[in-house]
Parts: sequence; C-alpha cells; structure tokens
Amino acid sequence: MAPSDLHDLFMHNLEDIYYAENELLDALDELESQTESEEIASAFSEHREETQGHVDRLEEAFDILGKEPEREECEGIEGLIEEHEEFADEDPTQDVLDVHNLIAAQKTEHYEIAAYGTLAMLADRLGEDEVGDILHENLEEEKDALDELASLAEDFDYGQIAAD
Repeated sequence: MAPSDLHDLFMHNLEDIYYAENELLDALDELESQTESEEIASAFSEHREETQGHVDRLEEAFDILGKEPEREECEGIEGLIEEHEEFADEDPTQDVLDVHNLIAAQKTEHYEIAAYGTLAMLADRLGEDEVGDILHENLEEEKDALDELASLAEDFDYGQIAAD
C-alpha cells in the first residue's frame, strides 16, 4: 500500500531504519575483523553492542505502536555497505583500510543521525511521545558514536601512510 499520510510516511521510515540497523550489525562485525588498530576495532565492537540496543529499542517502538517489526529495504545503507565492500576488495594496505573503515563508519553515522532526527520529529508531530523518546535516545547515541569516530580519525597516525 502506498504511503498516503504522515503516519504512513513515519512507518515507512521506521521500517527503513530497522532494516538499516539490522544490516549494520553484520557490517560492524566485518569492520571490526578487518581493522588492525585495536582502538578502532574496539570502537566498532562497542558500537555493535550499541546497535543491538537500537534494534531492541526499535522493536519496542513497534510494540508501542501495536505493529510487528517489519523491514523496508534501506537503499542508503545498502549503498554505503557496498561502497565499503568494493574498496576493501581492492586490497588496500592495512593502514589505508583502517582509515577507510573509520571514514565508512562516519558516513554511516551521519546517515543514521539524519534518519533518527527526522523520525523523532515525525513521532513528535504525530503525538507519539513514548516512541519519540526512544528515537531521541537512539539519535543521541548515534551522535556520541560519531564524536568518538571523529576523535579516532583525528588521533590516527597518518604519518604511517605514505603519500605518493
């Protein structure tokens, strides 16, 4: 059924981010296993645990709304994952891959922040305060994750990567 009102739009986007978060669970495992830097790998591991919490909260939101959790394929996340996989398949040096993984994770956080920000706003407009609180909580955790990734990127020893 085609979305025809604000509630339909909200549900479409809720299903979209639910799909995205589930896909990111596997993607974060891959990032962790590909990354040699213990500090960066640890950040991916911690964020995977946080992402599982986001999935759990989204399932709670569906329950509050009286809906079964459903997934709407998220082309945005699929594109980000595919972009990362294509780069990793080019067999970059380990240091370059570590930096690329940080960049890929930051891009993903920006996407999630945009998704949760608009979802929280829609929940607020629809009067779904409890669901809005859940979405705001996920949003704040995504912002914190982006800050952590940005800090890791700032502190990375770029001198170890030779420039041509």
